[in-house]
Amino acid sequence: MPDYFDGYLAVVALTLVGAVFVGGGLGANRMLRPNRPTEEKLTTYECGVDPVGDGWAQSYVRYYVFAYLYVVFAVDAVFLFPWATIFSDPGYGMTTLGEMFVFLGFLATGLLYAGKKGVLSWV
Repeated sequence: MPDYFDGYLAVVALTLVGAVFVGGGLGANRMLRPNRPTEEKLTTYECGVDPVGDGWAQSYVRYYVFAYLYVVFAVDAVFLFPWATIFSDPGYGMTTLGEMFVFLGFLATGLLYAGKKGVLSWV
């Protein structure tokens, strides 16, 4: 049974070494940096422009849906590349073609649903 836990011991040791390394760097940074806060340094910085108004800004939920759709189609690209590489192998052609049409059918259904809900319009 000791051989089983040797792998975990290496992971724990590397995690501790990494934590000490990061903690040591952050501690050295805190000890070596100058600390002279002024009122100008503590104000909010907006790309060189003095901030106007309060910090509250509303954003539409629709933008999150666009981000979600982007992630869905990025994942689609991740699945399409291995399919394209194995498609040319003998014996896999028709099977992988059918599986990919099922996968693309699911994606098309989701896209049609999003279009029907009006998510894809920028109005």
